Amino acid sequence: MLIDLLFLAALLVVVFIGRWLAWLSFRSTSHLVARAGKAATSGNLGKRLGSARASLARNFPRAAAFIEARLNPREFTGLALTLIVLAAVYLAALLGGLVDELLESDELVMIDGMINSALDPIRTDRLVEVFAFITHWADAATIVAVAAVTTGLLWALRHGYLVMPLWVVVLGSQLTTYAGKYALDRSRPEFLTEVVAATPSFPSGHATSAIAVYGFVAYVLSREAVTARRRFEIVFWSAFLIVLIGFSRMFLSVHYASDVAAGILVGGFWLLVGFAIAELLRSRHHPAAGAD
Repeated sequence: MLIDLLFLAALLVVVFIGRWLAWLSFRSTSHLVARAGKAATSGNLGKRLGSARASLARNFPRAAAFIEARLNPREFTGLALTLIVLAAVYLAALLGGLVDELLESDELVMIDGMINSALDPIRTDRLVEVFAFITHWADAATIVAVAAVTTGLLWALRHGYLVMPLWVVVLGSQLTTYAGKYALDRSRPEFLTEVVAATPSFPSGHATSAIAVYGFVAYVLSREAVTARRRFEIVFWSAFLIVLIGFSRMFLSVHYASDVAAGILVGGFWLLVGFAIAELLRSRHHPAAGAD
């Protein structure tokens, strides 16, 4: 009982300190981006950049036009899409590196085993029940239900153009996850609780589903939020749920830490694909909205 209370108290402290730090980081980053934008369009730096753009346009008109289009902050197909593509490539590279480490190095296997063993002292019956409840939020049936309800709400709210990217994220992430599971065929850790699983371990389907579906729901909700603070709260608590689900898989000893990390990378990649499709469709339905 004491271990349960101490763990939950520590979790609450970490969450609220993390929320505070995340909000400070969000505000600081927003201010830095705004200041950088002003500096790039005014003063000596603005003049230098303007001169450099003019010189590039004279000497390499096609390359200049391409770069200008890719870095245009006022159009989604400009800077926003460029950043999404770069982020998706980065996640894919991280996933490739993780797979390579799994296949070629015993160090990752050793670290996974150490993390799994480190959780043994806090695997009490009560905490197992708590995390078994949390992990069910990313079961296949739950994820399908959440996606189906979201689909209905999107149609009801006249945002039907978001249904297709939602299901691209759901189906793409699941197909990639199960392809990876059976291609790598990694054995699961020893089952230490009543929660068991039948499919191979890498990557975690629950982690993939959590970030793909709940991440897209958070995107839809934050898009409708009026203030930056509301958007932050939606994203933060959605991220907290995703992290809890991922941790529950390790806590229940049905996945290793690297399985969960791979699932987050897979789900994150497809979530970015969904963002790109959704924003492209949104720009067609609301051409005046731009890349706000």
